[in-house]
This record gives sequence, structure tokens and C-alpha cells, in this order.
Amino acid sequence: MKIAMVGSGYVGLVSGACFADFGHDVVCIDKDQSKIDRLHDGVMPIYEPGLDALVASNVSSGRLSFTTDLAEGIAGASAIFIAVGTPSRRGDGHADLSFVHAVAREVGENLSNEAVIVTKSTVPVGTGDAVERILAESGTKHRFAVVSNPEFLREGAAIGDFKRPDRIVIGAEDEFGREVMREVYRPLFLNESPILFTSRRSSELIKYAANAFLATKITFINEMADLCEKVGANVQDVSRGIGLDGRIGSKFLHAGPGYGGSCFPKDTLALLKTAEDYESPVRIVDAVVKVNDLRKRAMGRKVIEALGGVEAARGKRAAILGLTFKPNTDDMRDSPAIAIAQTLEDAGVKVAAFDPEGMELARPLMPGVEMKDDSYAAIEGADVIVIATEWDAFRALDLKRVKSLAAAPVLVDLRNIYQPDDMREAGFTYISVGRA
Repeated sequence: MKIAMVGSGYVGLVSGACFADFGHDVVCIDKDQSKIDRLHDGVMPIYEPGLDALVASNVSSGRLSFTTDLAEGIAGASAIFIAVGTPSRRGDGHADLSFVHAVAREVGENLSNEAVIVTKSTVPVGTGDAVERILAESGTKHRFAVVSNPEFLREGAAIGDFKRPDRIVIGAEDEFGREVMREVYRPLFLNESPILFTSRRSSELIKYAANAFLATKITFINEMADLCEKVGANVQDVSRGIGLDGRIGSKFLHAGPGYGGSCFPKDTLALLKTAEDYESPVRIVDAVVKVNDLRKRAMGRKVIEALGGVEAARGKRAAILGLTFKPNTDDMRDSPAIAIAQTLEDAGVKVAAFDPEGMELARPLMPGVEMKDDSYAAIEGADVIVIATEWDAFRALDLKRVKSLAAAPVLVDLRNIYQPDDMREAGFTYISVGRA
């Protein structure tokens, strides 16, 4: 089957490469000529473990190609995926659907055969109806169906998630759409991946509901961590104790500096706006968004307290290890490290930082932060060391070397990757999250 993937960003490129690896013929389409040129040269526009090798293998086999010409790219395709960005719209937080609508219009104007148009982008309820209307108004004479097929990819583990998914959600309103999508995902039948067919609107809401629920779990355990610090409990024990309950589960119960990334911040906001439009408030999600925003700055204040308070902190130096919102990605979107660094700078603290993959994207977002070549260069002369992202590279630091380089052996571990007793035995003033 020929598949066209319109949009060659994170979702489009990973999905396109994986579909090609399944044996489909895939064309990835993007308006950005420089991005397409780099892809032709084997240069990935994002960092995702294993993606460069997967792309190279399927380009070599002839199953994966790239173009800026949409008409050429969609010609003969049985399934045309829309995988463009839907960022939060400035001013009101709604998902910006202008790219989705523009693609739908161009697809309609250039459709040369019957096809299923699939919204892979994360879109609010009712977007499929709008895409269907735009296609109909384009005057195309070819049969088409509009289907919702949300992605559930975790950055840093996207290829595995695509090839071994928890579930595949397909929202279709007719048998033509369902039939084509069965063929698209037929290679996964061998893995017995569950395919859930729903209405289009249910499918669209599933994506937002899933991300809002996960964001709620993160925010809940972060608030429990604050309570643990007050009462002398250990949040990791609390997390294990509740996570062993099958009704709750252990995932997304790791206390830290708050969630960030490309999905949770914008998707929770978009869900709030959808609920507002339909006069059906989602108050829990509203609280989650507010608590998470406040938490990031609170983590900055936690570091300032470790420096002795606002007055004592002025003029001191902090080293931040980890800038991306999570490890194994270069994604800086809504990363807690941005707010933490800004809080420190506002208090007159000089900040140096290191991240294994994110510094190029971090530089314009954190212009006052001095970017260093490695962890130890960032630590040199620091009065406090902050672990903001749990990269493997930070899990086994040479503590003797750290102590010799730092101005003071103070470590604020916002990801709880070290054991308090071990750190204190090594001579550190050690502060973690939700642990005495």
C-alpha cells in the first residue's frame, strides 16, 4: 500500500519510517525545503534513538522517500496522513488548526484517486468534521473518507511504541475508512496489538483524555511529594505503595519538577478550551494545569533555599544538569529547566548548564545561561548542583571529582536519582523531592 505522510516532524517522520519498515511504500511530505534536503542527506530534524538508522534502512530499500510536492506525494496513496503541528494558539490556548485545515484544502484540490484522509495530528473534537467539510468544498470527484488515528508515542521511545503499541485507536464513520485502516495496520495483527474502532469524535477525545489523565497522575504525586516533605514520609515508598494497586498502576508516579514537552502542556490547555466551548467544565484538569505551572518556579525557589535564601543566593553560581523536559530527546518545549533557570537568574544567581542533546535548542530559550561542554565543566565553581533531567549520564557522576570542582558540595536532585544516605556519606548536602 502507498501511504502519504503530510508533515515530517516528530510524529510524521517516526510514523512514516515505521510504516515503511512494515513494508508499505511511504512518501513523507513537508513544505520546509531545508528539512527535506537534510532528510535526503540522512540528517534527522529531531533526536530520537534509532530513528536515523531506521530512516536510512528504508530509504535504501526504496520504501521511504521525501518531497515538498504534495500533489506528487499523495498521487496513488490509499491513505493520506495529516501529521502537522497543532500548537497552542496565542491568547486563548486553543489548538491552532490552521496547518491541518491548509493541508486538507490542498489535499482536496490535488486528490487524484480515492483515499482515506487520516488525522494523525492531535486535534480537538470536531476537527474531523471540519476536514471532511473542507475536502467536500474542494470539489474533488474522488471518493474519500476522513478518519481519526491519534498517536501515542513517547519521545525517546517512539519507535518501540509505534511497533508495539498498547492500542491503536481508529475513529471512522464508514466501512471504507475502516477497511483501509485495517490494511494500513495489518502488519501489527501478528503482534496482537488491540485495535479499537470508535466514532471519529470519540477517537479525537481519547487522545486528549489520555494525556490529561497522565498529567493528572504526575501532578498528584508531585503534590504528595510536597506533603511527604512536611510529614517526614518518603514519596518513593508512597508511589510504590499505591502503584502496586492494579487500579492505579505504577507508571507516571515519579515525583519531579513538573511535566513539560510537546503534548501534556498544550493538550491539557486544548481540552480545557474544548470543555469551555461545550459548557462542560473539567475542573480537575484545570487544577492540574495551574499546579504544574506553579511547581516549576517552586523548584527554582527550592534551589534558592539550598543556597541559603534569596539574600545569600545573589551572586552565587548554580550548575543545572539536564535541560530537556525528559531524557532521550532534544525537546525543550515547556521544560521545567527553563522556569528553574529563570527563577535563579531573577534571584541574581549565575547559571551554567549541560545537556547531552538539548543545548542547541536551549540556547535561544535560555540566553542568560552559560552552556558547557560536559557535566564537570558546568559543575566547576558551582555553589549548588541541580539535576533537572534524569539522563543516564548523570546517574553515576564521579562524586569525588564533583566535590573537588564545586565551590560547595550542595546537590539538589529534582529527579531522585541518588540515595540520600549515600550522598550524605559522600559529604554532600543533599536535597531531593519528597524524601527526608
